[in-house]
Amino acid sequence: MKHLLVISFSFLLLFSGCHQARPKIFDPAQVAFSASYAPLFENQFYPSLVMGVASLSDPAYALADTAALFSVSVTAPVSNAVLRITIDSSKLNYVTIFQEVLPVKDMRYTFYPTIKWKFDQLYRTRQQGVADLTFTCYINDEEIDVKNLRINYRSANDCLLSVRDSSGHNHDYRWLFAAYVNEEHPFIDSILSDIMHQGVISKISGYQNDAKSVVAQVEAIWYYALERGIRYSSISCTSTPTTRSNVQHIRFFDEVYNSRQANCVDACVFLASIMRKIGLKPIIFVEPCHAYLGYYTDRGRKNLRLLETTITAWADFPALTRDYHAIMEANPEAQGKDRISAAMNTKYGKYLTADEKKKWEEGTMDFGTFKRTVAHNLFLKATEYDGDNYKNNKKLFADPENNQYQQLDIEQLRKIVQPIN
Repeated sequence: MKHLLVISFSFLLLFSGCHQARPKIFDPAQVAFSASYAPLFENQFYPSLVMGVASLSDPAYALADTAALFSVSVTAPVSNAVLRITIDSSKLNYVTIFQEVLPVKDMRYTFYPTIKWKFDQLYRTRQQGVADLTFTCYINDEEIDVKNLRINYRSANDCLLSVRDSSGHNHDYRWLFAAYVNEEHPFIDSILSDIMHQGVISKISGYQNDAKSVVAQVEAIWYYALERGIRYSSISCTSTPTTRSNVQHIRFFDEVYNSRQANCVDACVFLASIMRKIGLKPIIFVEPCHAYLGYYTDRGRKNLRLLETTITAWADFPALTRDYHAIMEANPEAQGKDRISAAMNTKYGKYLTADEKKKWEEGTMDFGTFKRTVAHNLFLKATEYDGDNYKNNKKLFADPENNQYQQLDIEQLRKIVQPIN
């Protein structure tokens, strides 16, 4: 029994010796592992930026300061060392493993790992917060060092406009507006069905017919926005998470649809999304603290029409319809101007010509025609509203160095930015 205990004790010593930590082969100081977030953004992480360029595959359109958000650097301790970087899971990303071979001893290498983001979570991020990203460095399977990056993430609604670097150079990001134009949103199919039942147009044909047909399709989309009750709701032009950056809050397509609220930018991206779905070519014109919509009436991009989207706030068709039906229920025999309240008649009467108003008051114009007539006249006003402004600023829009005035052609921008969804 004594011999058995001695043998067992010896075996335990041998077994435990086999599992002792191996001595370190590489000196962490020599490897000098570092992990960093792009200094341009001053530790502000924009989910919209990551989601907007996530599908970018053509390196010809790669944007250096978006493809290089996170970087890791190491010095090769031996030739042909195998580097492995593990990025732990966080509220923003899944576990990510990055691996490369370092051919030359003592050479310094920098890499930009592609992180596996939790895109659904990024999209749902509507408040700013803090996240910790942990980077672990291995050389030839030996753990060398661990670095933690704490970043301040922004709401997915925050669209970066511009950032000024430490040398004073301004980096323009207004092209990111195009990421909020979402022609792929599942709501749009039912919206197009509703548009076809409005009675404004008989078919949706994109550029298959003439310019008149294109304008009619845009007017039908306009009428839908009025019937939906999309009202103007201002959000401050920019917020400033840092002293060097400008940011615009933009509502997503479904937020505009559900809340029925939009500022100038929100309305532009909402209407442009529907235009893109039916094959039209919208443009968003961005000025200091304002934006309005444009679209080509021909496939060849020769003729441009404008649309001031905030004019949808001049009408409240859901309230108008409720008012009308309340009066008709109370007095089914109501005729002419008695079919609508004095307040509504005063408000919408000014959007009618004298002849149109006379027809309404005489009772020869039905309620549906009344609304379509008001919508048409507002559409004409919205078309003309920014004409002089566009002519005066045309040179500014064409100047690539002018970051305050941007002409954002959504079709062209699809080469570098995809819809956020």
